[in-house]
Amino acid sequence: MATSAIYQSVSLFSSSSPPLLATDTHRIPTFKIIHSCQKSTITPSLKQICNQNYFKESFSTLSNIITHKQSSRKCLYEAYSLLLELCATEKALLQGKQIHTHVIKLDLSRTDSVFLNTKVVFMYGKCGSIWDADKMFDRMLQRTVFSWNAMIGACVVNGVPGRAVELYRDMRFLGVTLDGHTLSSTLKAISQLEFLCCGREMHGVAIKLGFISNVFVGNALVTMYTKCNDIRAATLLFNGMNDKEDTVSWNSMISAYAINGMNQEAISLFVEMLNASVEPTTYTFVAAIQACEETEFGQFGIEIHGAVVKLGYSFDTYVVNALLMMYIKNDRLDDAAKIFFHMREKDNISWNSMISGYVQNGLYDVAINLFHEMKNAGQKPDHISLMSMLVASGRQGNLLSGMEIHAFSLRNDLDSDLQVGNTLVDMYAKCSKLDYMDFVFGRMLHRDSVSWTTIIAAYAQNNFPWKAVQLFREVQAEGSNFDALMIGSILLACTELRCNLLAKEIHCYAIKRGIYDPFIQKTLVSVYGDCENVDYANNIFRLSEVKDVVSFTSMMCSYVQNGLPNEALGLMLDMNEMGIEADFVAVLSMLTAAADLSSLRKGKEIHGFLVRKGLLLQDSIRSSLIDMYASCGTLENSYKVFNYLKSKDPVCWTSMINACGLHGCGREAIDMFIRMEKENIHPDHITFLAVLRACSHAGLIEDGNFFFKIMQSKYALEPWPEHCACLVDLLGRANHLEEAFQIVKQMNLEDIPAVWCALLGACQVYSNKLLGEIAAKKLLELEPKNPGNYVLVSNVYAATNRWDDVEEVRVTMKGKGLKKDPACSWIEVGDKVHTFVAQDKSHPECVKIYEKLAHLTEQLEKEAGYVAQTKYVLHKVEEKKKVKLLKGHSERLAIAYGLLSSTGRNPIRITKNLRVCNDCHTFSKLASKYLEREIIVRDAKRFHHFRDGICSCGDFW
Repeated sequence: MATSAIYQSVSLFSSSSPPLLATDTHRIPTFKIIHSCQKSTITPSLKQICNQNYFKESFSTLSNIITHKQSSRKCLYEAYSLLLELCATEKALLQGKQIHTHVIKLDLSRTDSVFLNTKVVFMYGKCGSIWDADKMFDRMLQRTVFSWNAMIGACVVNGVPGRAVELYRDMRFLGVTLDGHTLSSTLKAISQLEFLCCGREMHGVAIKLGFISNVFVGNALVTMYTKCNDIRAATLLFNGMNDKEDTVSWNSMISAYAINGMNQEAISLFVEMLNASVEPTTYTFVAAIQACEETEFGQFGIEIHGAVVKLGYSFDTYVVNALLMMYIKNDRLDDAAKIFFHMREKDNISWNSMISGYVQNGLYDVAINLFHEMKNAGQKPDHISLMSMLVASGRQGNLLSGMEIHAFSLRNDLDSDLQVGNTLVDMYAKCSKLDYMDFVFGRMLHRDSVSWTTIIAAYAQNNFPWKAVQLFREVQAEGSNFDALMIGSILLACTELRCNLLAKEIHCYAIKRGIYDPFIQKTLVSVYGDCENVDYANNIFRLSEVKDVVSFTSMMCSYVQNGLPNEALGLMLDMNEMGIEADFVAVLSMLTAAADLSSLRKGKEIHGFLVRKGLLLQDSIRSSLIDMYASCGTLENSYKVFNYLKSKDPVCWTSMINACGLHGCGREAIDMFIRMEKENIHPDHITFLAVLRACSHAGLIEDGNFFFKIMQSKYALEPWPEHCACLVDLLGRANHLEEAFQIVKQMNLEDIPAVWCALLGACQVYSNKLLGEIAAKKLLELEPKNPGNYVLVSNVYAATNRWDDVEEVRVTMKGKGLKKDPACSWIEVGDKVHTFVAQDKSHPECVKIYEKLAHLTEQLEKEAGYVAQTKYVLHKVEEKKKVKLLKGHSERLAIAYGLLSSTGRNPIRITKNLRVCNDCHTFSKLASKYLEREIIVRDAKRFHHFRDGICSCGDFW
C-alpha cells in the first residue's frame, strides 16, 4: 500500500465539521400538570418541540394539551406517544413512569393498546429498567412484531442477551412473522453471548426469509462473526455485500480486523473505504487508529492523523483519545503530549491515557503532576486514574504519594474497587510497607486470583517466604481459582526457602490443576536450580516442548549456580543449532560460566558475539566482561575493556578493582579506587569489599585498615560480615594473629563464621595451636553443616600430627552425611576443557601425561633442586606414599597435559577449585623457570602468575 494512499483518498470528501461531543447535561424536570387554556392545534408544535429534544418545553406543552377541554383522545394519544419517545431518548425513567401512569388513568391504552404499550416497553428498555419493560410486555394481551422487537432490543441494550435469544425462539414457536429488525437485534444478542452456532442458524434464516440484502441484518451478521472470532466468514460476508455504501459495514469490518491483530488488513480496508467514496465517521477513525498502535504501523497512524485534521475530526474527543493511545504505544510521547495539551475538551480517557503513558515511560514525577492538574481542572479521577498513580508511586518507592492516593480513594469511595485494592496492595509491597499492605488486603470485600497472587509475591519478594506459603495454603483451603502467575509467585517462595520438598509439591499441584504451561516449566527449572536439584531442572528442560531463549537461560543459570559451567556452555551450542539467538540475559549467564571455567577461548567468542550484536552498551554486560577476562587470567584484557568504556558506572569500577586484587595487584587496585573518587563516583559496600580483598591478597595492612575506617567515617557505610572477615584475613595473613583476635572480640564478630574461617586458616599457616583451637571450635559450632569447615579443622590437626583428632573430625563428618569436595584442576585445550583429580587415570592420554610429568619432575630435581615437601601431605602414611601423593596432585597433571598439547611459549592456564598447596606452589615456580614459560594458576583464593621462578603472590596467599 502506498504511503500517500490515505492522503489521496481524503481529497474525495469535503471538509465538513463533525458533531462535537455533547457536554451539556439537561436538568430533567418532574412532570407536572399546569392548568391553562390552549387551542387543540398545539399538537403540531409539540411534535416540533419533541423533534428538537426540548425536554422541559415538551412537558409544558403536554400539560396544556391535557387541560384543554377540547383535546381529542387522538390528540392525547399522539402527545403521549411523542413524550414516551422523548423520555426514551433522554433516558428519563421517572418522567416516563409518570406518563405511563397518566396513560393508565386516562384509559388511553384501549385506543390502540398494542402500539402505545409497545412505546412503553421501548421507553423502559431505553431507560435501563428491564424489569418494568418485561412486566409491561408480559401484560400485553396482543403483540405485534414491533412489540417483540422492542422487548428483544431492551434485553440487548441492558445486557440480558440470553433473554433476548429466548424471546426470539418464542417468536419462532408462536409463528410471529420476523422482520429485519428482529434478526439484527437477535444477532446483537448472539454477538454478546459469542454463540457461533446460533449465529450461523440466524444467517440461514436471514437467507431463507430474504433479509440477507438488508443492510442492518448484513452489518449485524458481520459483527456477530467478528465477535465469535470467525474473521474468515465475516470477510466473505462483507465482500459479498452488493451495497457497501453504509458506513457501519465498513466500521464493523475495520474494527474486527483491528481487534484481532490483523492491522495490515484493517488499514488496507480503511484506504479501500476512502477510495469507494464512503465518508468515514468517528468510529471509522477510532478503529483505523487502533490498528496503528503497533510500532511497524506508526507511519500509517501519522497519515490517518492527517486525514483526521483534513476531514474536521481533530476536535472529536473519541478520535483524539485514539490518537493519544496510538502515539503513546508508538513511543512518541512528545507527539502525544502536543495533542493532549491542545485538546479543547478532555474526558477521563484523555487524562488517563496521558498519565498512563508517562507512567509506562518511567516519567513518574510528570505523571503525578499531571494527576494534580487533572483535579485542578475539575475532572474527577476514576479508578483507572488511581491505578496509574499507585503504579507510579510503587515503582518510584514514593510512599507519601501512594498514601495520598490511598486517602483520595477512601474519601471518594473508590477503595472498594477490586482493581484499586489490588494495586494498593502492590504499591505498599513495592514500598516495603507490609503492615499497610496486609491492612489493605484485610479490608478487601472481594478478592480474586490477582489479589492473592500480589500478596503472595509481595511476601516472597520481601524475605517472608513462610508467610507466602501460609497464604497459599489459605487459597487452597478456600478453593479459589489458581493461575500460572500465582503458582509462579509461590515458587518464588520455594526459591527463598531452598525447599526441594515444597517445590516438588507445587510442581505436582500445577500438573494436577492443568496449569503446567511453558511459563511454569521455565520457573520450575530456575527453582530446582536454586534448590540445588539440577537433575530435576534438567529433566524438565529436556522434556519441555517449547524451548526459547528464556528456557535456555534458566537452565544455564541453574548449571552455573551449581558449579557446572561446562554444561552451561554446552547449552550455548544447542541454542546455536536450534537457531535461537541469545539475549543479553543469556549472554550474562554465558560470561559467568566462562569466568567460572576460566575458559578464555569461550569468553572471547562471547565477546565477539556481543560486538556483532551491539550489546556492549549494557552496563551489566561491560562489568561482566571485565570480570570474565580477569577470571580467565588476562588482566590486560580487563584493562582494555575498562579503558574502552566512555562512561563507567560504579559496577565497572568495582569490577576493575576486584580484577586487580584477584591478580595480586594491590597497589593498582588502590590507585583505581582513588581514580574512582576523583570521578565523583561514590563507592558502595561491594567496592570496599573488593579493595579490602585486594589489600589482603597483597599484604597491605595499613591500607586495609585505612579503607575499613573511611567506609564508616567518610561514606557512612556500616561494615558487612564480609568486610570484617577481610580485615581479619588481612591481619592473619600478615601473622598479626593476636591483633586479629582482639578485633574479633572488640567488634562483636564472634557470631560470623567467615571471620573464624579466616582466622583458622591463618593459624594453620603460622602454626598457632592455641588460637587455632579456639577458632576451630567456634567455626564448627556456628556452621555444623559446612563440610569445608571440617576439612579445614582436620588439616589444622593433621599439620600438628593430632591424628586422633583428625579421625574424630572425619567420623563426625561421616555421621552428619557430609562429604569433602575432591580437589580438581582443569585446563582448556582447543574447544574442550580437560579436568583432572589427584592420581587421575581416567584421561585417554593418561600414560603420556604421567610420563611427561615424571620427566619434568626428574629434571626439576636434578637441575632446579626440587625436593618434595612431604609435611604438606596431611595423611598418616609412609614417606614414599606421601611423595607419590604429591606427584599426583591435579594441578601437576594439568600442567603436564598443557605441555603435551601445546607448543611455543604461550602461557599454560590452570584452574583449581581449592587452594594451591605449598609444595605444588614451589613446583610451579621451578617449572616456570626451567620451561621458560609462564604458568598461570587460579586457585580458590586468587591468581598465581609463575614467571622465571617467581610467583606474583610473593609467596603470600
